[in-house]
Amino acid sequence: MTMQTNPQSKAPTHTVYYLKAREGSDKQQWIKVGIAWEHGDKEGLNLLLNTLGQDNALTVRRNKPKPD
Repeated sequence: MTMQTNPQSKAPTHTVYYLKAREGSDKQQWIKVGIAWEHGDKEGLNLLLNTLGQDNALTVRRNKPKPD
């Protein structure tokens, strides 16, 4: 069982951006596409991404070595 933060319980800890190349510029445009909450155990994030008008919930966890 993992200790994960409930996304509805507090404000997001991170913002998710899509970096889009700008024509004629070496700087990229930062477009906000979602928000994220860090898990209580600091081993991952819950993400809520808004793409093409749909909210998509994802969970990201740190890779851990597999036992031999």
